[in-house]
Amino acid sequence: MTDLTLFNSLTRTQEPFVPVHAGEARVYTCGPTVYNYPHIGNMRAYVFADVLGRTLSYKGYKLTHIINITDVGHLTDDADAGEDKMEKMAAEKAQSIWDIAQHYTQAYWADVKALNIRQPAKWSVATDYIDEMLEFAKSIADKHCYELESGLYFDVSTVEDYGRLARAVTEDGEGRIDAVDGKRNPQDFAIWRKTPAGEKRQMEWDSPWGRGAPGWHLECSVMGEKLLGFPFDIHTGGIDHREIHHPNEIAQNQAFCGCGGLSEAQNSGARVWMHNNFLVERSGKMSKSSGEFLRLQLLIDKGFHPLAYRMMCLQAHYRSELEFSWEGLEAALTRLKRMVMAAERLADAPSQPVAEHPKFAAILDKFDNAISDDLGTPIALTALEEALAVKKVDAGIKRAVVEHINSVLGLGLFDLTRAALRIRPKAATTTEDEIEDALARRKAARAEKDFATSDAIRDELVAKGVDVMDGDPLGWEWKLS
Repeated sequence: MTDLTLFNSLTRTQEPFVPVHAGEARVYTCGPTVYNYPHIGNMRAYVFADVLGRTLSYKGYKLTHIINITDVGHLTDDADAGEDKMEKMAAEKAQSIWDIAQHYTQAYWADVKALNIRQPAKWSVATDYIDEMLEFAKSIADKHCYELESGLYFDVSTVEDYGRLARAVTEDGEGRIDAVDGKRNPQDFAIWRKTPAGEKRQMEWDSPWGRGAPGWHLECSVMGEKLLGFPFDIHTGGIDHREIHHPNEIAQNQAFCGCGGLSEAQNSGARVWMHNNFLVERSGKMSKSSGEFLRLQLLIDKGFHPLAYRMMCLQAHYRSELEFSWEGLEAALTRLKRMVMAAERLADAPSQPVAEHPKFAAILDKFDNAISDDLGTPIALTALEEALAVKKVDAGIKRAVVEHINSVLGLGLFDLTRAALRIRPKAATTTEDEIEDALARRKAARAEKDFATSDAIRDELVAKGVDVMDGDPLGWEWKLS
């Protein structure tokens, strides 16, 4: 096997993966703030983290993967102004904040399952760690924090190399932080936010700095240290976290550990920081603030299997921007269909351990080199297609090779069928049985050269939103438009 190398956002270089603990890989992924449904751009981060985890398992490491659930402390502008996202949504919905958190956590987990993302070792829920957050904050308060009327703030001048992850000096990475009266430095951030006088939050706790709630950045430092220990191996998140959330998390980690500067990456709390790039959609409907936004369920409602979106993500490198379009999703679905058709021919073949075989040696090397090169999924996908296309070889060996590659890409080829991929759009009014009956009548008419009847049945189907795909090389026969 080729040695695994990963791009470290902290050093801006691609580095060999060297685990902190021999034979283990400990990974922390910033999870969702459960105040709304996740959009498909959010879910790209978890597809990326899943491929990372699958790759580490494939490389033989014992994986411990933690994903957090943020149910408190995240403000609407990601910095130190605005309303708590959870409190705001609870007020808008006139529901308990706990019910809001439960509902949107379940919705997120449903998307995780639909995208064939593996379960982490633990889902760590922020409100389960309030006592640990208080102890962490008390341990750094004297040397690194100061108190204002609004809460306890971290003084970023007390740690070395603040903002190196964001390259804040040269890239204006801290531009979104609004001024708060009394801050010593513009980049200082809240560790604990006091509940304003005369107000009451649904989520608030007593602390040495007054009754209130933890800052958003505090929870990840606490849960990362508690569940994985400092330093752990890899911290992942979306590229938007690279600018504020993760630099602040790193500063807290340095303070807690009494660490020096970031020329030694492990002083940040993790040896490697990895970030996936944005999913962009030109209509502007990717943001939750737009009201209507692209959810995985919307893709399903339009007749797309969720794994078509996973395929779309894999077709681009995780550090590249990925543009979403319905045409691109259709192409990804077609590519997935081709793979499923090829895998169906191996359905009855007994799987066996991957063995040396001259027809697969180069393909397996291509796959291993690609995935070892900072998770090169676009090339890894072509290796999978090449394996599926190999002819005149034992079916059991071929299935073993395909499963070997698919274990990392996570497309679930042997769990899918053509019928499963043909999802009925929500707006469709005709049933599949009615479609199949009409197609059978049309086929009989064509066999009798009764083309008038054949055309009439086709027109009838088109009027119901059914595209009849005569001569379709995939053999799908029809789809609901």
